[in-house]
Amino acid sequence: MDVALALTATQKGAILLAISGIAAPIAGYLFHRSAAAWRSFGQGPFSIVSDEAGASSRPGLPPPPVDPAIQAAEVRQMLEAKSERRQRRGEAPLDVDAETQRLLAAAERPSHEDAMAAELRAEVRQLVVARNDRRLRQGLRPLDVEAETERQLGDLIGSR
Repeated sequence: MDVALALTATQKGAILLAISGIAAPIAGYLFHRSAAAWRSFGQGPFSIVSDEAGASSRPGLPPPPVDPAIQAAEVRQMLEAKSERRQRRGEAPLDVDAETQRLLAAAERPSHEDAMAAELRAEVRQLVVARNDRRLRQGLRPLDVEAETERQLGDLIGSR
């Protein structure tokens, strides 16, 4: 105790800096080691989050296909509930069958992405046909147009 009282303020500051200089890296290392445990906190086989992560864990991929019968049943159920609410408010009920057919027909129309994919396929096919014409003029054997189109799309997209 007498030694600690005999130290000057500069010496006490130097000791404090030395202790902090040793303790801070050790604390940082221990925090770094425990970070993985904290990231996995609340996850596991019984976690609610793991059940919902099935569809969202596929970024960039299209959602899995929906069974048309299930989709039609859900649309019909939704429209029947909507019609029931309208009747309770005193409004005219919906024609559930006609509305179901309209909504399902709208869902079957090709999306903008499908149209873009078809345009890309057509453009790549045109390029392959043009390449075949050049190959024929050079006296080379022509390529299989469909196979070469698929190969080029696979190179472009990287998933085929």
